Amino acid sequence: MPVRRILQLGDPLLRVVSSPVFDQAKALQILEDLEETLAEFRRGHGFGRGISAIQIGESLRVIFLNVDGVRYELVNPEYLWKSAEKFELWDDCFSFPNLMVRLRRHRAVLLSHQDGAGERHELDAEGALSELIQHEMDHLDGILAVDHAESMRDLATREEWLRQLSDCTGDRRANTPLS
Repeated sequence: MPVRRILQLGDPLLRVVSSPVFDQAKALQILEDLEETLAEFRRGHGFGRGISAIQIGESLRVIFLNVDGVRYELVNPEYLWKSAEKFELWDDCFSFPNLMVRLRRHRAVLLSHQDGAGERHELDAEGALSELIQHEMDHLDGILAVDHAESMRDLATREEWLRQLSDCTGDRRANTPLS
C-alpha cells in the first residue's frame, strides 16, 4: 500500500481515457494505493475526499472516495442517470491543489459500479457527493475541472478564494466568493 505521486496539471497522462478493469487483484491493489495516497494528501493539505486511478498514473476505471469517514470503492463506474437540475460551485483538484474552478454540476446522479470484491452496486448521490463523483468520473475520461471553466473569471488561486471566503458565511462549495 504505497503512497503514490499525484500527477499534476500539464501531465499528458491526465488526458488519457481510462480502460475498464478486468483483473480484480489489480483493482484491489489500486484501491489500496488510492486510499493511502488520499490519506497522505489530506494530512499534508487539510482537504480531499476522492481520487481516481489516472491521477496516480494508472489508466484504469477505478475511483476511491472517503466522505465523512464513509469509504466508496468504485470500479468500472458508469452513469445510469444524471439530473437535469444543475448547481454552481467552486471545485478543487489534487492535480492542481492551488487552483479553484467555478463550474456547474448535476445536482444528482445514479451510478452503477463494482466494489473491490467485484460485486455490482448502484449508488444514488445528491449534492456534494454527486459533485465529487462527477469530478472523479471526468478524470476517468481525461476531463479536468479546468475544462469546465467558461472564462478566466471562473479561475482563482486557493489563497484568494479562501481570503474572500473568510469574508462570507455559508457552504464553501456553492454560492461562494468570486461569483
